[in-house]
Amino acid sequence: MANHHAWQPQEEGVKEICGLLLESKVPSGDQNRVWQQLQRCNRFPDFNNYLAFILCRAEGQSSEVRQAAGLMLKNNLKSSYQAMPLGYQQYIKAELQPHLGAADKQVRATVAIVISAVVQQGNGQDWPEIFQAFVQCLGSNDYNHMEGALDTLSKICEDKPEALDQDVVGLSERPINVFIPRLLQFFASPHAVLRRLALSAVNQFVVLFPPALFLNMDTYLQGLFSLANDSAAEVRKLVCAGLVQLLEVQPSYLQPHMRNVIEYMLQANCDPDEDVSLESCEFWSTFCEAHLPQEMLREFLPRLISVLLNNMVYADDDEALLEAEDDEHAPDREQDIKPRFHQPRVHGTDGAEEDEEDDDLRNSWNLRKCSAAGLDILSTVFGDEILPILMPLVQARLSATTDSAWKEQEAAVLALGAVAEGCISGLLPHLSQIVAFFVPLLEDKRPLVRSITCWTLSRYSKWIVQAIGQTTDGQVQFDTVLTGLLRRILDSNKRVQEAACSAFATLEEEAAEELAPRLELILQHLMYAFGKYQRQNLRILYDAIGTLADAVGNELNNTKYLEILMPPLIAKWHKLPDSDKDLFPLLECFTSIAQALGPGFTQYAELVFVRCINLIHTHEVAKADPGRAGVNYDKEFIVCSLDLLSGLTEGLGSSIESLVSRSDLFDLLLLCCADEAPDVRQSALALLGDLAKDCAVHLQPRLADFLNLAAKQLGHEAKENVSVANNACWAIGEVAVKVKQDISPIVMNVISCLVPILSNNEGLNKSLLENSAITLGRLGWVCPELVAPHMDHFMQPWCYALRMIRDDVEKEDAFRGLCAMVRLNPGGAVSAFVPMCEAIRSWHEIRSAELRTDIAQVLHGYKQLLAGSWEQYLAALDIQLREELVNKYGL
Repeated sequence: MANHHAWQPQEEGVKEICGLLLESKVPSGDQNRVWQQLQRCNRFPDFNNYLAFILCRAEGQSSEVRQAAGLMLKNNLKSSYQAMPLGYQQYIKAELQPHLGAADKQVRATVAIVISAVVQQGNGQDWPEIFQAFVQCLGSNDYNHMEGALDTLSKICEDKPEALDQDVVGLSERPINVFIPRLLQFFASPHAVLRRLALSAVNQFVVLFPPALFLNMDTYLQGLFSLANDSAAEVRKLVCAGLVQLLEVQPSYLQPHMRNVIEYMLQANCDPDEDVSLESCEFWSTFCEAHLPQEMLREFLPRLISVLLNNMVYADDDEALLEAEDDEHAPDREQDIKPRFHQPRVHGTDGAEEDEEDDDLRNSWNLRKCSAAGLDILSTVFGDEILPILMPLVQARLSATTDSAWKEQEAAVLALGAVAEGCISGLLPHLSQIVAFFVPLLEDKRPLVRSITCWTLSRYSKWIVQAIGQTTDGQVQFDTVLTGLLRRILDSNKRVQEAACSAFATLEEEAAEELAPRLELILQHLMYAFGKYQRQNLRILYDAIGTLADAVGNELNNTKYLEILMPPLIAKWHKLPDSDKDLFPLLECFTSIAQALGPGFTQYAELVFVRCINLIHTHEVAKADPGRAGVNYDKEFIVCSLDLLSGLTEGLGSSIESLVSRSDLFDLLLLCCADEAPDVRQSALALLGDLAKDCAVHLQPRLADFLNLAAKQLGHEAKENVSVANNACWAIGEVAVKVKQDISPIVMNVISCLVPILSNNEGLNKSLLENSAITLGRLGWVCPELVAPHMDHFMQPWCYALRMIRDDVEKEDAFRGLCAMVRLNPGGAVSAFVPMCEAIRSWHEIRSAELRTDIAQVLHGYKQLLAGSWEQYLAALDIQLREELVNKYGL
């Protein structure tokens, strides 16, 4: 293929590439060979020119071939546009521009995709001519040209709207200032496609809200209202989307029109087109989250709640209806096995918590789920006020006995689950009747009724558990729900199994020690399910077993229980190969069990420890050489193994030392602490902190390396990877209290990172702030002579952070550091006397008599040091704090 300035394609090259593209469209062909040959062509520097030529000029070829050339060109440009010779970039742009309005619809749509990709790559700066071409096409009155320009603009706006809102050399004003008024004119076009494309493009700017939209806001709003009842469903959907976005980011513009907008959304919520009704349904959640006056919506609640309840009924074509049969023996389809995401360990009070969605409300989003979510958030805003409207509608549906009314009944059960939290004060007096009504539905002949009943019962778990000690029937009610859910865990329908397992896990979290007397029954059911579940539900069952271990803790450490629980899990552990991703949930499950059993896990410890070390080793090798490792690299195996080792370390305590001493764990851990993947570093640092408690002696030879890697995480990237920084900070503190003075080489490096975190805490993760405060205190405790001279730089923000920490051993360490530093440099804390006293007041109870004495000495020391000014300093404290300190510490 030639490479010269006035580039021309060679006929043979065109023919060869077209032949390959044609073959690529034949499903029965040798796709692998075709792909390899296309990749070979792709190595020629002018291959993209050929693709542009075929897309735009190969009129003898089919639309499919030309489209395939365009899509391949788009993908290539995304990865290599910037590196292309300037002459080739110009050739491609010169070919594309005249074909904006190509007569062939497929070619025109593909040209739009490729032009959009070019504009995104160059940010619009290197192609001012294309914007002038858009203006000409939009004003041409030729349908193909108008549609081509609008389609391209719509795609640019969707992918990179800011490309239009910037100065472009060669243009007198920003493209957006020219296009917004023209796009708004197309809202009145007689062609539905043009109305749709124009509206789609303008909607993309609502969130950015550039001046050009601000100036044309009245026209945009009038345009939305004029299209509200458009004949095209796609346009009505975009009207709803535009109004929802405005409500979210610029609600003040809608407020004067809110009555009409709500009326329209109620109407759109009943649109025969489900996409329109789904888009409009998003309005209600957005309204509630916008914190607008409730009065605006209150009068519409009766109609709105009725609409939402009607839309919560399963649609006749919902695929859940097709799956509603006994299917436990039908093999799981690969596409049904949902991807799972392991949450690496975080040390702290409110670390990276899992964003758990309710199981019935996940999977594919649809009108039913959106309506239930809308009702849920309405209940949190209006509370019990909606019950007089909702309950008659629910009761009417629940009392229907005909076979055909089951879908309405199921929706009513879903509704009671949706409002469980928001309306609980009004529902709580009737909890026993609600539960008594639900329990028989767990035995309903229809799987979808059984599964939604599991979910709804789980939404009342907290109050079902609270009732145990509050009412005479509370215990019986709890046992009835517990045994009902256990029966459904053994259901013959996979959907019900999943719902029951998830609901039971929620009940376990709430019930905790209440489960102890029923452990044998629970374990028998869970492990029977273990023998019958297939892969997808097995993952949820692992979670239920792990949650049980977390809930009952050491109660599980009983031979009778372990004989039921462990043999099936160990058998599965041996059966799964190192490359099987089904190991992930099993590793997580073992993590919870190891922590719960503590020393009771000793008999399984070596088996688990060695496997984890091997998994980490295998995937470290696979990272560089998958062939030698025998598996493809997957960091999740490393993260899950590190977390299980943390759980094992936490559970076994000092007993872990014998296993660590016979392994190369610290060598592997050092690699993981330096890994480029944040979640690997996060879990590695958590394990480092856990190991420091009982294996500090084995840490010693590589101490400096570990500490430098940990300190590195606290630098300028701390805010991007908060959980990594959090664990690094915590680990440094744990190491410090074990190695004492040996930590001195990195103390000032760490302090220099912690002070900015404590000082600039706006919007920062609470756990990172607390760990920073604790670690700073621990460093001050073990190396006061290094830290104390710098107290005046951090004392105030540090004391503010100390106030927030709950009473525990870590807080004691931090205050030991405070006392040690004040003893060396009392003047360094004088300017922070008030926050220091507030930090001291934050203790509910100081259990260490020694620390109580130290704190008293600090205060009395200031009384002496400040002498004549003491009363003045005391007067700066609020009266209650002053009295507390005077009385408690004899001041």
